[in-house]
Amino acid sequence: MTEQDASDPAGAAADETGATADATEFDGEADDGAGDPVSPDEVIDPDEADADVGDGADAADGEGNFEAVADQDLIDRVAESDPESVAHELAALRTRVDGLEEQLDAREEELDDLTEKLKRKQAEFQNYKKRMEQRREEEKQRATEDLVSRLLDVRDNLQRALEQDEDVDIRGGVESTLRSFDDVLDQENVAVVEPEPGEDVDPHRHEVLVRVESDQPEGSIAEVHRPGYVMADKVIREAQVTVSDGSGGEE
Repeated sequence: MTEQDASDPAGAAADETGATADATEFDGEADDGAGDPVSPDEVIDPDEADADVGDGADAADGEGNFEAVADQDLIDRVAESDPESVAHELAALRTRVDGLEEQLDAREEELDDLTEKLKRKQAEFQNYKKRMEQRREEEKQRATEDLVSRLLDVRDNLQRALEQDEDVDIRGGVESTLRSFDDVLDQENVAVVEPEPGEDVDPHRHEVLVRVESDQPEGSIAEVHRPGYVMADKVIREAQVTVSDGSGGEE
């Protein structure tokens, strides 16, 4: 305690009594009606409360509620705009929507038309394929009929040769029939594959039967057992040949 406090105890008591009264007076003025005192720092400003609510909405929107923000922006824009201008803008939007709907209807109609045309083209193509397959089959049959009709003449000649008397030499007739047969093959673009002895073996045209003793070079053709045939550059039957082992020329 200071020297002044010690010399004037009554004044100190009066000061404490005044402070208590002041505190009691303040508490009575700041009482919120419920009996709990409210400090000045806890008084809420209404403007700040509105600002806090707005900040909370923005935070919520920042988490992904973009639709709510867009709707609120639209509401604010309409509220701040002149009703007449809003009406004109809505009319323009309706006109644009009507135009887009007409374009969509036209595109859908065009799509349906193109789809129908595509179906018809596909059906026509399938019918074309069937007609071509049928035509090829008919041409193949006609070609076969033509070949058989020409071979019938060859058969008739062979039949007549066999009908000759036993003492008649039929060699001339058979040779003539063979020439007729070769003419038919030539007309059909068929060539005979009949290699000469000593030629190299062609695995695409020759079928090797066996290796034999021969004076021909080793690995070359010794002799032809059965001729082959090629039609339009395609081997339809390989020539059967024997191959020399190269030992036939040794003494």
